[in-house]
Amino acid sequence: MKQTTRPPEHRPAGVRNAPAPAGPPPDRSTKARRPHSTQWAAWGFLAPVLLYLALFYAYPLYRNLDLSLRDYTVRSFVQGDAPFTGLANYRKVFDDPIFIPALLHTAVFTAVCLVFQYAIGLALAVFFNQNFRLSATLRALFLVPWLLPLIVSASTWSWMLNSESGVVNATLHTLGIGPVNWLTSPSWSLASVIIANIWIGVPFNLVVLYSGLQSIPAGLHEAAAIDGANAWQRFWRVTFPLLRPVSAITLLLGLIYTLKVFDIIWIMTKGGPADSSTTFATWSYQLGFGNLLPAFGPGAAVGNLLVVAALVFGLIYVRMQRKQALS
Repeated sequence: MKQTTRPPEHRPAGVRNAPAPAGPPPDRSTKARRPHSTQWAAWGFLAPVLLYLALFYAYPLYRNLDLSLRDYTVRSFVQGDAPFTGLANYRKVFDDPIFIPALLHTAVFTAVCLVFQYAIGLALAVFFNQNFRLSATLRALFLVPWLLPLIVSASTWSWMLNSESGVVNATLHTLGIGPVNWLTSPSWSLASVIIANIWIGVPFNLVVLYSGLQSIPAGLHEAAAIDGANAWQRFWRVTFPLLRPVSAITLLLGLIYTLKVFDIIWIMTKGGPADSSTTFATWSYQLGFGNLLPAFGPGAAVGNLLVVAALVFGLIYVRMQRKQALS
């Protein structure tokens, strides 16, 4: 069969070169408005957070700094005409005989609480990571100290450590050990509030470290076990290095919280006896509100020292994270 071809269609040159018909031109104003509207939407979502930070963080910090740089009395605090004194309040704080004991108590209280809270929390997290029966129930029970109001926890420990009718001394008596003045002895008051704060802070470390353990792939432990590593070697060389980022943020948050602990110490010992359990947090309150003639300026200065300490450790953490990311 003979194949026939269709002759090409001939069109005038003007028709061939004419552009194809197009739809309506795009609305350029809509495209120009999209990035602008997106930016406004982003600022709209950020506005509540920025307002919250400004009202409840930035402004109180500014007021506290202003208090520490002026000679405020009750009258000038109300009228707002306190004279500017510069660093005089800070010099007064540094020259106070309570400064060195309060600094040592704050350092000991923070360091001991952090070490024991982290160690006990990590041990419990490893224990509950075995996923045995009733693991979830026991984890929930361990959260009770963290969920209770601090006034309830501190009052409970005050009753337990009472020299005459406390449960702890009653237990020691059954073991043939004499009573201990936990809350009224200068030798034991700081240890008493440390024990109470460790008990309260362990659940937080348990929850955060347990979540960190859950994120570690199980295959790494299986590979280490196949290579002949025992349980301790698997923990020290596999689990613990992978848990370092979570451990760092846990210790940082625990440090910030422990530096500002006030409720537990004040309810149990009020910083006594003889300032034996006074920390910067309780000392700041005593200066500002614990006397008939409050010293607002020195009290604010002590509070600012706590803010600076927390800021320094926060910057150290950020620097360590950057070095780790670069390496």
